[in-house]
Amino acid sequence: MSLLRRVRWALAIVLLALLLWAALWPLRYPSRERAVDFPRGATVLKGRAIAPDRPPQLPAEIRLTLGVRDVLLLRNRDLSAHVFGQVLVLPGREVRLPFGEAGDYGFACDAAPANTVTVRVLPHPDPGWERLRWRLHALKDAVRELPVHGPED
Repeated sequence: MSLLRRVRWALAIVLLALLLWAALWPLRYPSRERAVDFPRGATVLKGRAIAPDRPPQLPAEIRLTLGVRDVLLLRNRDLSAHVFGQVLVLPGREVRLPFGEAGDYGFACDAAPANTVTVRVLPHPDPGWERLRWRLHALKDAVRELPVHGPED
């Protein structure tokens, strides 16, 4: 058997083992909280952003998973208070919102696109394809949320 064929088989076995691990291994996170920050400068006056050319500060959708990350932690790092649903988050404060049921929850938010945030709470994924799909989606979200730094940063 040629060396190239052996390498291909080894890579296929490693990939299969990785997929089995991702589909069957229990989900764990160091914390059940998913932190969302109101950064400094996210202030909104009369429905218009102070810097209209800046993109919205909060995402339009936040995904949580029951039993894994099912507490939304809102941190206000801004100099003014912000509203998230019926919760007023004062400057320098944190608010935790736990979720106990799967579903989509809409919240009015002054620092989000279209002034609304949807919190999508997913059920705990069962072992197998659901868990593998969940891990792949979590990986995609983690890559999307990586901070972008230029060469001067």
